[in-house]
Amino acid sequence: MAKTNVVRWNEAALEAIRITHPGPPMVARALAILHTCIYDAWSAYQPQAVGTRLGGTLRRPAAERTLANKNKAISYAARTALVDLYPTEAARFNDLLVDLGYDPADTSTNTSTPSGIGNVTAQAALTFRHGDGSNQLGDLHPGPYTDYTGYAPVNDPDHIKDANYWQPLRVSDGHGGWVVQKYIAPHWGLVIPFALTSASQFRPIADPRPTHPPGHYRQQADQVLDYSAELTDEQKVIAEYWADGPASELPPGHWTLFAQKVSDRDNHDLDADVKMFFAMTNAVFDASIACWEAKRHWDYVRPVTAIHYLYRGKKVRAWAGPNKGTDKIDGENWRPYQAEWVVTPPFPEYVSGHSTFSAAAAEILKRFTGSDKFGHSVTRKAGSSAVEPGTVPKVDVTLSWATFSDAANEAGVSRRYGGIHFEDADLRGREMGRQIGVQAWNKAHAHISGQGA
Repeated sequence: MAKTNVVRWNEAALEAIRITHPGPPMVARALAILHTCIYDAWSAYQPQAVGTRLGGTLRRPAAERTLANKNKAISYAARTALVDLYPTEAARFNDLLVDLGYDPADTSTNTSTPSGIGNVTAQAALTFRHGDGSNQLGDLHPGPYTDYTGYAPVNDPDHIKDANYWQPLRVSDGHGGWVVQKYIAPHWGLVIPFALTSASQFRPIADPRPTHPPGHYRQQADQVLDYSAELTDEQKVIAEYWADGPASELPPGHWTLFAQKVSDRDNHDLDADVKMFFAMTNAVFDASIACWEAKRHWDYVRPVTAIHYLYRGKKVRAWAGPNKGTDKIDGENWRPYQAEWVVTPPFPEYVSGHSTFSAAAAEILKRFTGSDKFGHSVTRKAGSSAVEPGTVPKVDVTLSWATFSDAANEAGVSRRYGGIHFEDADLRGREMGRQIGVQAWNKAHAHISGQGA
């Protein structure tokens, strides 16, 4: 079965994300906006569904509810949304519009036509989102998506003033130089969500730092060191596969790739893809808001800083670096199993974004399909590692997921294998993501069934 236009526009968005390198929460928001605009245009050609901004006011008569009209309307909505989100890629989106058989010069606002429906519904959604607190337009602080809350880190790259708090690192720029990390989107907890009643609605109540420095703090750091010392080829592949670093579609986009697999597996028509992507991307968007709110609230230390603090002047047994295996190394020199230009992400630790995004997405896919069954796999060829090229893995490694939950759980634990997160951040993120998924599902279903929201 041919790809639906929903999948075609999702693919275009993911390519723009790979080219422009936004941060994870911005990716989640952009995908939710794209698929909300698609949904809103589609809803005008349904007997019951109501749009997120204009409700049922643009509903077209039954005779006009054809696949051709729906395809055209959602394509103009998608183009409008993506040009707004990624203006440097406008030519790419116009080319896709032409490829689908439509005229990029058609900017009609006549809502008796499919192009007019698409343009008008998308603009309504965009107008709302321009004022949602994300600072997309740079009108709250100079520069798109920049922080307007005045966040300042407790620690600096050269001094751990308080080992309970996040430390920006000095990391390789990949070109022989160095850059100091800057917290991505400390303001994101202020963004207007899709279904959450507040950004802190599902924030874990457990303080991650009650017994520092001994006790649980050290136990979690030691667990990360244990993973580091005993990494198998499969665990290294898991860490790298799920890393979704800055040149990729990032975790929110990764799960839309899985949604594309579901579309193909289940022979989705346009209507099914509109609904599935609408619900899932908005759940992941809410996950970004809730997760980043928790990160800002706790401002918690990453494993790399905790281990440097706990084991400065001491030897630890751990992964010693690319192609060096496990060895005794100076604690202050320990590094996660990550590319040298990543080391650890530029924002606080608690809770895990991967865990929250993935659990929310898995919950939606399970509910939409009526089953947790996934049945997908990927194979990484021998020597294909980006961290240890040529030697890892020693033989081809296949990762497979019988269920969506299996995939989500592996995404979460991958960050522990990779030295990015502690166990608590993973497990609490999974719990929070599931709760967000249920709430987003209920709201999306209310829109789709015409019950309002």
